[in-house]
Amino acid sequence: MKRLASAYGAPLWHLLVLVACFVVAGYVATRVVAAGIWLGFAAWFAGAIILHDLVLLPMYSAADIATRALTRRLARPRRAGVVNHLRVPAMLSGLLLLVWFPLILRGAERNYRWAVGLSTSPYLARWLLITLVLFGVSGLLYAVRRRAVRRGRGRRGP
Repeated sequence: MKRLASAYGAPLWHLLVLVACFVVAGYVATRVVAAGIWLGFAAWFAGAIILHDLVLLPMYSAADIATRALTRRLARPRRAGVVNHLRVPAMLSGLLLLVWFPLILRGAERNYRWAVGLSTSPYLARWLLITLVLFGVSGLLYAVRRRAVRRGRGRRGP
């Protein structure tokens, strides 16, 4: 086993998780083909790759670089990282927007109303509220961490 792990270059659990991911992806591929929607799925997948690699990746990389440049003055590298307290809520909020954007941006109003009989109007306010709470909790956690660092430094003495 150690020889196999050494040859693989990572722990064996990593290989098992990777194999499980390929099994799930293979199952999904068989279901897509069986449903007869493989062409639409392939077009959507290619579009998602292009959208992510050519549009979203440069956007959030530039935002990250700008955030690090602006916060460099606020926190030294040894302190609680302010950038991560911005990255995590932004990523979670972005993920929610990505999953629910047709409802948040009211692009699926007619279909949603037909399917469930409700309006999509509350989704934007709820997403904004969740985003506000995520950033608020993250800011509070950052303040608590900064205070703990200051108190720890004060107790140690000279």
